[in-house]
Amino acid sequence: MAAQLHLVKSSAQDELILATIGQQLADGNAVTVALLHGAPGPSLPAGVRALRVPDDLSYDGLLELIFAADHVLTW
Repeated sequence: MAAQLHLVKSSAQDELILATIGQQLADGNAVTVALLHGAPGPSLPAGVRALRVPDDLSYDGLLELIFAADHVLTW
């Protein structure tokens, strides 16, 4: 199981984000979404951890997630 981290700054690509997350979940991966700078973010499926930066997660915590992830995708 790989750790997938999505950094979301804009909701402009919600459909692509959700399709990518859906495939990652189907593959059995752990998925985390970090919503940056008040990004609205898509309505996420069950099993996806969503964190707002800096409200739910500090920038130091975000850096730790980036280094811990197997894959980081930016949107």
